[in-house]
Amino acid sequence: MPTRVKICGVTRWEDARLAVDLGAAALGFNFYPASPRYLDPAAAREIVVKLPPLIAPVGIFANESDDTRVAQIARESRVTVVQLHGPSFPPLDGSLADFTKIRAVPVREGFEPESLLALGGDAFLLDAFDAERLGGTGKFFKWTLAREANRFGTIILAGGLTPENVGRAIREVHPFAVDVASGVENEPGVKDPGKMREFLKEVMRADQGISDGD
Repeated sequence: MPTRVKICGVTRWEDARLAVDLGAAALGFNFYPASPRYLDPAAAREIVVKLPPLIAPVGIFANESDDTRVAQIARESRVTVVQLHGPSFPPLDGSLADFTKIRAVPVREGFEPESLLALGGDAFLLDAFDAERLGGTGKFFKWTLAREANRFGTIILAGGLTPENVGRAIREVHPFAVDVASGVENEPGVKDPGKMREFLKEVMRADQGISDGD
């Protein structure tokens, strides 16, 4: 099965359109106010309503405990998936019950992949741990931990992915999807067309190599 690609931290329609044209399956819109990629929900909606069918718009939330507030922002922006970063998390079975839910998990030394079994959500985004930043760190972690995690849920691999290393990451981890933000940017929230093209090309090349048994 081909590896899906999520382009995260989208703030402009031209970047969203190119990402979709290149084959991205999902786009991430950051609703965490402290993020340099923050986008107002109304501005996100202007992009989301233009997306073609079957492209998943994902709302990024961090340190939120109020499921009603998260659901309100998700509905306002028209995203259909919510990606939740800690340290606080909202309940998943209340106002968010009808949304697809991605639980972000920072991977640090001592991470035990089986711990995912105790977490709620439809998929797990594994990202590098950073004591100061909640996601979007541009750092990477030991991918062997992520490969083991495939046994315990649907894995989206994030953390420091670039056109130069995403192929190796896919070959080592075999994730359901890969997630990239800073690795295809000129500056936070402004994507680099050339880097996006190379990223998607390397994903397809890695998938083809796995299919061919390389």
